[in-house]
Amino acid sequence: MRLADRMDHIGTETAFEAAARARALAATGRSIIHLHLGEPDFDTPPNIVEAAARALADGQTHYAPPPGVPIFREAIAADFSRRRGVEVTPDRVVVTPGAKPVMAYLMMALVGPGDEVIVPDPGFPIYESMTRFMGATPVPIPLRPERDFRLDLDELRSLITPRTRLLVFNSPQNPTGAVMTRSDIEGVAAIAMAHDLMVLADEIYSRILYEGEHVSILSVEGMEERTVVLDGLSKTYAMTGWRLGWGILPKPLVPVFERLLINTVSCTATYAQFAGAEALNGPQDAVEVMVRELRARRELIVAGLNALPGVTAPMPHGAFYAFPDVSGTGLTGRTFADRILTEAGVSVLSGTAFGQQGVNSLRVSYANSQQNLRVALARMADFLAAQ
Repeated sequence: MRLADRMDHIGTETAFEAAARARALAATGRSIIHLHLGEPDFDTPPNIVEAAARALADGQTHYAPPPGVPIFREAIAADFSRRRGVEVTPDRVVVTPGAKPVMAYLMMALVGPGDEVIVPDPGFPIYESMTRFMGATPVPIPLRPERDFRLDLDELRSLITPRTRLLVFNSPQNPTGAVMTRSDIEGVAAIAMAHDLMVLADEIYSRILYEGEHVSILSVEGMEERTVVLDGLSKTYAMTGWRLGWGILPKPLVPVFERLLINTVSCTATYAQFAGAEALNGPQDAVEVMVRELRARRELIVAGLNALPGVTAPMPHGAFYAFPDVSGTGLTGRTFADRILTEAGVSVLSGTAFGQQGVNSLRVSYANSQQNLRVALARMADFLAAQ
């Protein structure tokens, strides 16, 4: 079979490949601790599940309007306005089956061959993959531990060329857990306006925050017409399998996204959108419980990693990932990750799954029980003691 040339330029999300390897080992009877996927190990709150069941019973099983059902778009706009402190109207919200289509549709609409997109390194790998798929060139901006993995504004300016069309950033950040400050956000906004850039702000972890504040770039005056905010329910409400995401868009992009939705998926599952409205409008106790538990796990995993010889783990401020440097062990991140899976039964990701800045690092997801985290740390300690 002859594939289109564009297929040579699309990557993957290494977490799913790691999951497949871990499952294959587990199928042989091995005990595997899964610390690779960015998926909360909590169940979707019961009130959300019940809302979905009611919607199904009420016949909400037909096509939805391409940009989303009104009750869900209204809930998204109200929740964003309340939590981010910037007024958003429902007609600027477009619902998608998961949040990844937001970045795909934005890049389909804005970038092509010869264009450049600035992406974080380390960063979520689909930013770079989707850029290449559109024929554009990803331009990595390094995120370094000495800056707490926050981007350097002077370095950002130095990367902008006449071909730069889009800047992508993520806060709280995957894979480092870094959180951009208000000053960082205002600086990025000033640069975007000075150079007439569009911005994709990935805010999927905005409510999983342990220190500081989450500042949306939409709150900066002048950014409404050049910002797309990507968000969804997967992380905050433990709804990864529901595939409910959305973009908050400049109004001229709304009909563009509608056309892309119609040409690709038609719409997002109708009954699920009613569950999504319940998630945002209903009780938030389950979110608060989850974030408290994730905070405790963060303390456990960072302390445990730093106790390992040759490992240095900065404290993440949001999301649910640690990004330790393992160079002191004499191993690269890739070698460390491969060997602790096969020799110790612990599945993590090499930092290079997120960019070249992660060559000496691992991404360790602590979206797993404290008991399993302790077992994983003990296995890592035994592995290093045997070197």
